[in-house]
Amino acid sequence: MKLALLDMVIFTTYVVGLLGLALWISKEQKGASKNTEDYFLASKALPWWAIGASLIAANISAEQIIGMSGSGYAIGLAIASYEWMAAITLIIVGKYMLPIFLKNKIFTMPQYLEQRFDNRVKTTLALFWLAVYVFVNLTAVLWLGGLAIETVAGVDWLYGMIFLAIFSVAYSLYGGLKAVAYTDILQVVLLVFGGLFLSYLALDTVADGQGIVAGFNILTAQLPAHFTMILSPENKHYASLPGLSVLLGGLWIMNFSYWGFNQYIIQRALAAKDINEAQKGIVFAAFLKLLMPVIVVLPGIAAVVIFPQLSAADQAYPAMMSLMPVGLKGLIFAALVAAIVSSLASMTNSISTIFTMDIYSQLRPGKTQRHYVFVGRLVVLLSLLIALIVAQPLLGQFEQAFQYIQEFTGFFTPGIVVIFVLGMFWSKASSLGALAAAIGSAVCSILLKIYWPALPFMDRVGVVFLLCLLLCVIVSLTKPDQGLRVKLAGINFVTSSSFNIAAWVILLILTALYVVWW
Repeated sequence: MKLALLDMVIFTTYVVGLLGLALWISKEQKGASKNTEDYFLASKALPWWAIGASLIAANISAEQIIGMSGSGYAIGLAIASYEWMAAITLIIVGKYMLPIFLKNKIFTMPQYLEQRFDNRVKTTLALFWLAVYVFVNLTAVLWLGGLAIETVAGVDWLYGMIFLAIFSVAYSLYGGLKAVAYTDILQVVLLVFGGLFLSYLALDTVADGQGIVAGFNILTAQLPAHFTMILSPENKHYASLPGLSVLLGGLWIMNFSYWGFNQYIIQRALAAKDINEAQKGIVFAAFLKLLMPVIVVLPGIAAVVIFPQLSAADQAYPAMMSLMPVGLKGLIFAALVAAIVSSLASMTNSISTIFTMDIYSQLRPGKTQRHYVFVGRLVVLLSLLIALIVAQPLLGQFEQAFQYIQEFTGFFTPGIVVIFVLGMFWSKASSLGALAAAIGSAVCSILLKIYWPALPFMDRVGVVFLLCLLLCVIVSLTKPDQGLRVKLAGINFVTSSSFNIAAWVILLILTALYVVWW
């Protein structure tokens, strides 16, 4: 599929406009220079609407848009559990975890681990996160983004990757998190409205011009198996979404690790001016998560009827873009690129934050704030360069890059959740117990993958979490620390009435969705 001249004009206008907006946001007062709080945490002054929009923009990228649309084509609405369960996870993170992080005034997740445990735990997890962000997340987003540009615009994937890297650097390198977060508002608006319009066109096409309600009714009538939220063991996709485990098992562990303890996600909330603003931003993001399946999964399901002969499920979203009229196709393409570059900018900013604040500043203490910001900018460039070099060798042989991400991060996710949850809410959790959980997570995951290959990935995560929980408790009781370094006393977990009302609304909406599509 090629883009018409008008589409390219619209896309180019978007690129230029975004860069101009980023430079304007990043502009400093005369004689001033950014310190580490300005660059890495947006001066701790982000409002709720910027936090919520930026959380979603950092989360939604090529692997979500193209991958989840492809899963909608192959599996159906059941894949929406990743989005809908995340909404509840965000509420729990906002109520019980954010107050602890903000009370301790941290920049990074490893920094909290040092305060709670010791430098060994911090360094171990910092190095792990740096490796994952550079060699898994960053490479996957670049690779899938390059393939998406090749599919939609006909540009070679390598040139597409280079364009994405340069684009993300151009608007985020100078301004840091502030430039990323505020431009994310534009990105999310474009993503949501562009995605909703594509869903409208998809349903209207299915109904042959009779409207979206008729189109939705036709889909549910012709594809009843695609509108089942809980898959039975007989379903050929059961290993990907193993029945009730989606609601009761490993998906919770994966969600808490991603939304609660993942630097490039939680960093937006850490940059809030206060806890109330952070929690309002979390609620805003949770409501947007409820909407995401309509934007990314529904077009994939509609593609089963409109394009039933696709050779690969991941072709669903690019194929559906062909429905867009000239001009609007450029807008949808801009929305897709917006999601990709936002995720790239978020990841590189978090990579530079962890490296500069948790590794470099410990090796070279006492340097000026300006020096640390300069090092952070260098790390952004270096991480993108590494990702560009290794993306094709690492991911070129995988049929699904999303599977590569899950398999690698899933080895460590259970241990991370154990370390943070016990560290926050069990005073006897010790440093050696935390290290045991981190190492045990990788070891147990690899052993289960080798000796119990039939165990679904999501169930394996749940089993390893329980094993790591037991391991951490045993080691902590036998090898206790001298004293708890982070105390929960004085941390207020009481939330505002508006937060509580929003949480109940989200819970009721989710309950209704699962009851209807059970």
